[in-house]
Amino acid sequence: MASSDPETTAYNQNIVVMRHGDRMDNFDPMWIKTAEKPWDPPLVENGLARAFKAGRIFRTLLPFRIHRVFVSPFLRCVQTASEVVAGLCAVDVDANGKSSKDVIKLDPSKVKVSIEYGLCEMLNKEAIRVDVAPKDGNFRFDVPQLESMLPSGTLDPSVERVYKELPQWEETVTGSRNRYEQVIKALADKYPSENLLLVTHGEGVGVSISGFLEHTTVVEVEYCGYSELRRSISSKNGLITAGNFEVLTKSGFVLYLVETSNGLGKSLKSLRRQKCYVQRFSKSMCLDGLLMWRCAHAD
Repeated sequence: MASSDPETTAYNQNIVVMRHGDRMDNFDPMWIKTAEKPWDPPLVENGLARAFKAGRIFRTLLPFRIHRVFVSPFLRCVQTASEVVAGLCAVDVDANGKSSKDVIKLDPSKVKVSIEYGLCEMLNKEAIRVDVAPKDGNFRFDVPQLESMLPSGTLDPSVERVYKELPQWEETVTGSRNRYEQVIKALADKYPSENLLLVTHGEGVGVSISGFLEHTTVVEVEYCGYSELRRSISSKNGLITAGNFEVLTKSGFVLYLVETSNGLGKSLKSLRRQKCYVQRFSKSMCLDGLLMWRCAHAD
Protein backbone atom coordinates (compact mmCIF):
# COMPACT_ATOMS: atom_id res chain seq x y z
CA MET A 1 0.00 0.00 0.00
CA ALA A 2 1.43 3.38 -1.02
CA SER A 3 2.07 6.07 1.56
CA SER A 4 -0.07 9.24 1.66
CA ASP A 5 3.15 11.22 1.41
CA PRO A 6 3.68 11.77 -2.35
CA GLU A 7 7.45 11.71 -1.82
CA THR A 8 7.39 8.37 -0.01
CA THR A 9 6.95 4.96 -1.63
CA ALA A 10 6.00 2.07 0.64
CA TYR A 11 5.77 -1.61 -0.28
CA ASN A 12 6.56 -5.10 0.99
CA GLN A 13 9.60 -7.18 0.17
CA ASN A 14 9.16 -10.96 0.16
CA ILE A 15 11.85 -13.58 0.69
CA VAL A 16 11.28 -17.29 0.04
CA VAL A 17 13.89 -19.65 1.51
CA MET A 18 13.76 -23.15 0.06
CA ARG A 19 15.50 -26.48 0.63
CA HIS A 20 16.84 -28.45 -2.35
CA GLY A 21 15.08 -31.49 -3.79
CA ASP A 22 15.60 -35.20 -3.13
CA ARG A 23 19.34 -36.00 -3.00
CA MET A 24 20.82 -39.11 -4.61
CA ASP A 25 22.75 -40.53 -1.63
CA ASN A 26 19.60 -40.76 0.49
CA PHE A 27 18.02 -43.07 -2.09
CA ASP A 28 21.04 -44.97 -3.42
CA PRO A 29 23.57 -45.60 -0.62
CA MET A 30 25.94 -47.27 -3.11
CA TRP A 31 26.29 -44.04 -5.09
CA ILE A 32 28.93 -42.72 -2.66
CA LYS A 33 31.27 -45.65 -3.30
CA THR A 34 31.91 -44.63 -6.91
CA ALA A 35 31.25 -40.89 -6.76
CA GLU A 36 34.06 -38.50 -7.69
CA LYS A 37 32.69 -35.97 -5.18
CA PRO A 38 30.77 -38.00 -2.59
CA TRP A 39 30.10 -34.83 -0.58
CA ASP A 40 28.13 -33.29 -3.46
CA PRO A 41 25.28 -35.60 -4.55
CA PRO A 42 22.94 -34.71 -7.42
CA LEU A 43 19.16 -34.95 -7.35
CA VAL A 44 17.23 -38.07 -8.21
CA GLU A 45 14.56 -37.82 -10.90
CA ASN A 46 11.82 -37.30 -8.33
CA GLY A 47 13.86 -34.44 -6.88
CA LEU A 48 14.03 -32.73 -10.25
CA ALA A 49 10.28 -33.20 -10.73
CA ARG A 50 9.52 -31.88 -7.25
CA ALA A 51 11.63 -28.77 -7.84
CA PHE A 52 10.00 -28.07 -11.20
CA LYS A 53 6.57 -28.45 -9.64
CA ALA A 54 7.59 -25.98 -6.93
CA GLY A 55 8.53 -23.43 -9.58
CA ARG A 56 5.15 -23.82 -11.29
CA ILE A 57 3.38 -23.46 -7.94
CA PHE A 58 5.41 -20.37 -7.02
CA ARG A 59 4.46 -18.77 -10.31
CA THR A 60 0.77 -19.63 -9.99
CA LEU A 61 0.00 -19.25 -6.31
CA LEU A 62 2.47 -16.86 -4.70
CA PRO A 63 0.80 -13.43 -4.38
CA PHE A 64 3.97 -11.75 -5.64
CA ARG A 65 6.52 -12.16 -8.40
CA ILE A 66 9.99 -13.57 -7.68
CA HIS A 67 12.56 -11.29 -9.31
CA ARG A 68 15.85 -12.84 -8.33
CA VAL A 69 17.17 -16.26 -7.22
CA PHE A 70 20.30 -16.96 -5.18
CA VAL A 71 21.56 -20.51 -4.81
CA SER A 72 24.09 -22.54 -2.82
CA PRO A 73 26.97 -23.88 -4.96
CA PHE A 74 26.20 -27.50 -4.02
CA LEU A 75 25.05 -29.46 -7.08
CA ARG A 76 21.71 -30.49 -5.60
CA CYS A 77 20.84 -26.84 -4.96
CA VAL A 78 21.90 -25.66 -8.43
CA GLN A 79 19.82 -28.43 -10.01
CA THR A 80 16.88 -27.46 -7.80
CA ALA A 81 17.22 -23.79 -8.74
CA SER A 82 17.45 -24.68 -12.43
CA GLU A 83 14.17 -26.61 -12.28
CA VAL A 84 12.41 -23.96 -10.18
CA VAL A 85 13.54 -21.18 -12.51
CA ALA A 86 12.39 -23.17 -15.54
CA GLY A 87 9.00 -23.44 -13.88
CA LEU A 88 8.94 -19.72 -13.14
CA CYS A 89 10.02 -18.70 -16.64
CA ALA A 90 8.14 -21.23 -18.73
CA VAL A 91 6.03 -19.70 -21.50
CA ASP A 92 4.95 -22.96 -23.08
CA VAL A 93 4.99 -26.32 -21.27
CA ASP A 94 3.89 -29.79 -22.35
CA ALA A 95 0.54 -30.46 -20.70
CA ASN A 96 2.02 -33.51 -18.96
CA GLY A 97 5.34 -31.84 -18.28
CA LYS A 98 7.18 -32.94 -15.15
CA SER A 99 10.56 -31.23 -15.50
CA SER A 100 12.46 -28.52 -17.36
CA LYS A 101 12.94 -31.00 -20.23
CA ASP A 102 9.24 -30.53 -20.98
CA VAL A 103 9.47 -26.74 -21.28
CA ILE A 104 8.99 -25.82 -24.92
CA LYS A 105 9.77 -22.13 -24.49
CA LEU A 106 10.80 -19.90 -21.60
CA ASP A 107 11.26 -16.18 -21.01
CA PRO A 108 14.64 -15.65 -19.28
CA SER A 109 13.87 -12.00 -18.58
CA LYS A 110 11.46 -12.98 -15.80
CA VAL A 111 14.09 -14.07 -13.25
CA LYS A 112 17.83 -13.55 -12.72
CA VAL A 113 19.98 -16.14 -10.93
CA SER A 114 23.32 -16.05 -9.08
CA ILE A 115 25.37 -18.48 -7.00
CA GLU A 116 25.97 -17.34 -3.41
CA TYR A 117 28.60 -19.08 -1.26
CA GLY A 118 26.92 -17.89 1.93
CA LEU A 119 23.96 -20.20 1.25
CA CYS A 120 26.13 -23.34 1.16
CA GLU A 121 25.73 -26.36 3.38
CA MET A 122 27.09 -26.30 6.93
CA LEU A 123 30.73 -27.20 6.37
CA ASN A 124 31.19 -29.45 9.37
CA LYS A 125 30.80 -33.08 10.40
CA GLU A 126 27.26 -32.42 11.65
CA ALA A 127 26.14 -32.00 8.04
CA ILE A 128 28.83 -33.84 6.03
CA ARG A 129 30.33 -37.09 7.29
CA VAL A 130 34.08 -36.95 7.84
CA ASP A 131 34.63 -40.04 5.68
CA VAL A 132 32.77 -38.32 2.83
CA ALA A 133 34.18 -34.78 3.08
CA PRO A 134 37.26 -33.86 1.01
CA LYS A 135 40.39 -34.69 3.01
CA ASP A 136 42.00 -31.33 2.21
CA GLY A 137 38.85 -29.32 2.96
CA ASN A 138 38.66 -28.16 -0.68
CA PHE A 139 35.17 -28.73 -2.06
CA ARG A 140 36.28 -27.94 -5.62
CA PHE A 141 33.18 -26.22 -6.94
CA ASP A 142 33.45 -25.48 -10.66
CA VAL A 143 31.30 -22.34 -10.66
CA PRO A 144 31.29 -21.76 -14.46
CA GLN A 145 30.13 -25.34 -14.96
CA LEU A 146 27.43 -24.95 -12.32
CA GLU A 147 26.27 -21.68 -13.87
CA SER A 148 25.99 -23.41 -17.26
CA MET A 149 23.29 -25.67 -15.76
CA LEU A 150 20.94 -22.74 -15.23
CA PRO A 151 18.31 -21.98 -17.90
CA SER A 152 19.87 -20.02 -20.75
CA GLY A 153 19.78 -16.27 -20.26
CA THR A 154 18.87 -16.33 -16.57
CA LEU A 155 22.36 -15.99 -15.10
CA ASP A 156 23.28 -12.50 -13.85
CA PRO A 157 27.10 -12.36 -14.15
CA SER A 158 27.26 -8.81 -12.74
CA VAL A 159 26.26 -9.81 -9.19
CA GLU A 160 28.94 -9.64 -6.50
CA ARG A 161 28.62 -12.36 -3.89
CA VAL A 162 28.01 -11.49 -0.25
CA TYR A 163 30.48 -14.23 0.69
CA LYS A 164 33.47 -14.00 -1.63
CA GLU A 165 34.73 -17.41 -0.53
CA LEU A 166 33.31 -20.58 0.97
CA PRO A 167 33.33 -20.87 4.76
CA GLN A 168 36.22 -22.91 6.15
CA TRP A 169 35.72 -26.62 6.77
CA GLU A 170 34.77 -27.38 10.39
CA GLU A 171 32.84 -24.16 10.92
CA THR A 172 30.75 -24.39 14.08
CA VAL A 173 27.01 -25.05 14.03
CA THR A 174 26.45 -21.68 15.69
CA GLY A 175 28.72 -20.04 13.15
CA SER A 176 26.83 -21.58 10.24
CA ARG A 177 23.48 -20.51 11.67
CA ASN A 178 24.77 -16.98 12.09
CA ARG A 179 25.99 -17.13 8.49
CA TYR A 180 22.57 -18.13 7.17
CA GLU A 181 20.83 -15.36 9.09
CA GLN A 182 23.43 -12.81 8.00
CA VAL A 183 23.28 -13.73 4.31
CA ILE A 184 19.46 -13.63 4.26
CA LYS A 185 19.56 -10.09 5.66
CA ALA A 186 22.44 -9.01 3.42
CA LEU A 187 20.80 -10.22 0.20
CA ALA A 188 17.49 -8.61 1.16
CA ASP A 189 19.26 -5.32 1.95
CA LYS A 190 21.19 -5.48 -1.32
CA TYR A 191 17.99 -5.82 -3.38
CA PRO A 192 15.30 -4.07 -1.30
CA SER A 193 13.00 -3.48 -4.26
CA GLU A 194 12.98 -7.12 -5.36
CA ASN A 195 11.41 -10.35 -4.09
CA LEU A 196 14.00 -13.08 -3.63
CA LEU A 197 14.11 -16.87 -3.69
CA LEU A 198 17.05 -18.41 -1.80
CA VAL A 199 17.75 -22.07 -2.62
CA THR A 200 19.78 -23.58 0.20
CA HIS A 201 19.88 -26.48 2.67
CA GLY A 202 17.66 -27.68 5.52
CA GLU A 203 19.59 -25.71 8.12
CA GLY A 204 19.20 -22.52 6.12
CA VAL A 205 15.43 -22.93 5.92
CA GLY A 206 15.33 -23.65 9.64
CA VAL A 207 17.26 -20.47 10.42
CA SER A 208 14.95 -18.45 8.17
CA ILE A 209 12.22 -19.34 10.66
CA SER A 210 13.96 -19.62 14.03
CA GLY A 211 16.16 -16.59 13.33
CA PHE A 212 13.15 -14.34 12.84
CA LEU A 213 10.52 -15.97 15.07
CA GLU A 214 11.38 -15.91 18.76
CA HIS A 215 11.28 -19.05 20.93
CA THR A 216 10.97 -21.31 17.90
CA THR A 217 12.97 -24.42 17.05
CA VAL A 218 12.51 -25.96 13.61
CA VAL A 219 12.52 -29.74 13.78
CA GLU A 220 12.65 -30.95 10.16
CA VAL A 221 12.44 -29.56 6.63
CA GLU A 222 11.11 -31.71 3.80
CA TYR A 223 12.74 -31.70 0.36
CA CYS A 224 11.71 -28.50 -1.43
CA GLY A 225 10.06 -27.30 1.79
CA TYR A 226 10.23 -23.54 2.15
CA SER A 227 9.52 -20.60 4.40
CA GLU A 228 8.27 -17.14 3.50
CA LEU A 229 9.46 -13.88 5.04
CA ARG A 230 8.05 -10.41 4.52
CA ARG A 231 9.10 -6.93 5.61
CA SER A 232 7.93 -3.41 4.89
CA ILE A 233 10.11 -1.09 2.82
CA SER A 234 9.76 2.66 2.46
CA SER A 235 11.71 4.91 0.14
CA LYS A 236 11.92 8.66 0.43
CA ASN A 237 14.31 10.88 -1.54
CA GLY A 238 16.47 7.87 -2.31
CA LEU A 239 16.71 6.76 1.33
CA ILE A 240 15.54 3.18 1.95
CA THR A 241 14.11 2.19 5.32
CA ALA A 242 13.35 -1.46 6.03
CA GLY A 243 11.19 -2.96 8.77
CA ASN A 244 11.76 -6.23 10.61
CA PHE A 245 11.11 -9.55 8.93
CA GLU A 246 7.82 -11.29 9.63
CA VAL A 247 7.55 -15.07 9.23
CA LEU A 248 4.30 -15.71 7.39
CA THR A 249 3.05 -18.72 9.29
CA LYS A 250 -0.53 -18.55 7.95
CA SER A 251 0.08 -17.89 4.28
CA GLY A 252 -0.30 -21.48 3.13
CA PHE A 253 3.25 -21.42 1.82
CA VAL A 254 4.87 -21.92 5.24
CA LEU A 255 3.99 -25.42 6.32
CA TYR A 256 6.02 -26.50 9.31
CA LEU A 257 5.63 -27.69 12.87
CA VAL A 258 7.69 -26.18 15.66
CA GLU A 259 8.55 -26.51 19.29
CA THR A 260 7.91 -23.27 21.14
CA SER A 261 8.47 -21.93 24.62
CA ASN A 262 4.78 -22.33 25.46
CA GLY A 263 5.10 -26.11 25.30
CA LEU A 264 3.68 -26.94 21.85
CA GLY A 265 5.29 -30.31 21.22
CA LYS A 266 7.81 -31.62 23.75
CA SER A 267 9.65 -33.99 21.43
CA LEU A 268 9.91 -34.97 17.79
CA LYS A 269 7.72 -37.99 18.56
CA SER A 270 5.00 -35.86 20.10
CA LEU A 271 5.30 -33.37 17.24
CA ARG A 272 4.70 -36.09 14.70
CA ARG A 273 1.60 -37.17 16.60
CA GLN A 274 0.23 -33.69 15.93
CA LYS A 275 0.41 -34.07 12.16
CA CYS A 276 -3.39 -33.95 11.89
CA TYR A 277 -3.41 -30.72 13.87
CA VAL A 278 -1.22 -29.08 11.24
CA GLN A 279 -3.24 -30.49 8.39
CA ARG A 280 -6.37 -28.79 9.72
CA PHE A 281 -5.09 -25.63 8.15
CA SER A 282 -2.80 -27.10 5.51
CA LYS A 283 -5.05 -29.75 3.96
CA SER A 284 -6.11 -27.47 1.11
CA MET A 285 -2.67 -25.88 0.91
CA CYS A 286 -0.42 -28.92 0.67
CA LEU A 287 -0.56 -28.89 -3.12
CA ASP A 288 -0.50 -32.61 -3.92
CA GLY A 289 2.00 -33.37 -1.20
CA LEU A 290 4.72 -31.04 -2.48
CA LEU A 291 5.00 -29.22 0.81
CA MET A 292 5.15 -31.50 3.80
CA TRP A 293 4.27 -30.71 7.38
CA ARG A 294 7.68 -31.58 8.82
CA CYS A 295 10.65 -29.25 9.26
CA ALA A 296 14.24 -29.89 10.35
CA HIS A 297 17.46 -28.15 11.25
CA ALA A 298 19.78 -30.64 9.56
CA ASP A 299 20.26 -31.79 5.99
